[in-house]
This record gives sequence, structure tokens and C-alpha cells, in this order.
Amino acid sequence: MIRTQIQLTSEQARILKRIAAREKKSVSELIRLSVDALIHSNGIDNRGDLRQKAIAAAGRLKGPENLAANHDDYLSEAYEQ
Repeated sequence: MIRTQIQLTSEQARILKRIAAREKKSVSELIRLSVDALIHSNGIDNRGDLRQKAIAAAGRLKGPENLAANHDDYLSEAYEQ
């Protein structure tokens, strides 16, 4: 992680501390979660997470054995339906 410094209003800090106590999380974690939500809401995906999901899915999906070699044919058939 990269250490950074931010400035909050007194009200923001007070509310964040209250939420952190209620959710049993640190203020830093709440800020990281908020930044993640902002990134996601702007349509930006975390490439590392996507890569991990792809690796986890590898070998679990079923399809024709020749799908890689004949993907254009299968795609064409799918569009025709």
C-alpha cells in the first residue's frame, strides 16, 4: 500500500469515526472502500482482481473441445440464433 495524507473536515472525521466504530473497521479501511466504490462507479476495473478471477475460472468452464480453434464458427452461429 501507498501511504498518503488527506484532510477532512471536522464533521467528516467525526462521522467516519462513528461509522468505523459501528462497523468495526478502521477509518483508513472505510476510505479505501470509498475510493474503490468511486473507481468502480466510474467504470474502471481493477485489472489485478480481473486477472485473479480469470485464473480462478480457468478450467472450470465447459464448452466444445475445439472452441479455441473454431471460435469464429461458434460466434457466427450464436449471432444467427
